[in-house]
Amino acid sequence: MFDRIYDRWKKDASGALSLGVIAAASIVTATVTLSFLCAAAFVVALDRYGLVDACLAGAGVFLLATMALLGAYAIHVARRRRDAQARAALEPPPLSALADPRVILAGLQILQAIGSKRLLPILAIGGAALVLASRLASEGRRHGARARGREPPPR
Repeated sequence: MFDRIYDRWKKDASGALSLGVIAAASIVTATVTLSFLCAAAFVVALDRYGLVDACLAGAGVFLLATMALLGAYAIHVARRRRDAQARAALEPPPLSALADPRVILAGLQILQAIGSKRLLPILAIGGAALVLASRLASEGRRHGARARGREPPPR
């Protein structure tokens, strides 16, 4: 049973590998062909217009090709970003970690193991620390807004 699966995967992999080799060889040959065409166009421009004009013409052609490829790349990136935003809009928002049933179960097990009488002082200290931290953060934001000139100073 596994021999047939292995043979099928091996045949598929060898087919994909041979297609990859053929694609790589055609890219190399296309590059060589394009190089010879560019060289021929350069020689023709060199004979007609001189060395400087031929070099400038070749640079202009490749500049135009580069600009076209950069434009195509920018369009492709914008399309991918738009598609990703559309997919993100369709997905439900991620749930809070506190809504996870495993977290709730772990919290209940900790409560059961420690006991509610021992856990109350720990929760009270944690709540007080949270209140103090949020107060300090909000005061820091107000001082930052005052320094930027958006909020009038207190009287």
